[in-house]
Amino acid sequence: MSSNDKYGVDQDPYCYRGTGTLKNLLDLHDEDDLNEAERYLTEAAAERLEFIEPPYSLDTLKQIHRTLFSAIYSWAGEIRTVKISKGGNQFCVPDRIEPEAAREFRKVESNGWFEGYSRDLLLKAVAESYSTLNVAHPFREGNGRAQRMLFEWIIINAGYEINWWEVDKQEWIKANHQSFHGDDGPLIQIFDRCIGLPIMEDNADDA
Repeated sequence: MSSNDKYGVDQDPYCYRGTGTLKNLLDLHDEDDLNEAERYLTEAAAERLEFIEPPYSLDTLKQIHRTLFSAIYSWAGEIRTVKISKGGNQFCVPDRIEPEAAREFRKVESNGWFEGYSRDLLLKAVAESYSTLNVAHPFREGNGRAQRMLFEWIIINAGYEINWWEVDKQEWIKANHQSFHGDDGPLIQIFDRCIGLPIMEDNADDA
């Protein structure tokens, strides 16, 4: 988590001085305590998020992030202002985040938000788009949780069930690392487990 993100200078302004722990509204200086609080509070906040139909945009992702993290970070929903990397991967520099994200959202919109895609085609399209937005990494922390919620909406809108419980954390991190370097295969395999059957609409006339 935060200790794996490197600012590139002596002190990350998002962190308490001399630590890798992000400054937070709970004033927790121990990273393990912060991680536990994050998990609990974001799970509770996620229950307040209701599915919305497209169009989606970076503003949608910012609103999701704000809902999930507003009880933890004062900058929830705001684009990061520092360079960060993780596992040796340098994410998008701050001044390129918005244009790169906007380009990806325009691409997905031009593809009709993947509506009408077969399941096999959806797996590849979702993995590719997820990977592209992951490189943008708009926020200082919490990108994965916010982005998974957004893609849950995209997948549901495309007409398919989605269950993230099939994801192992370390496998997810490794798959994202590989997709960062151009190999979407492992990420496609994870989405293949998470994306279920087509959603069947209830029809009262069939009752």
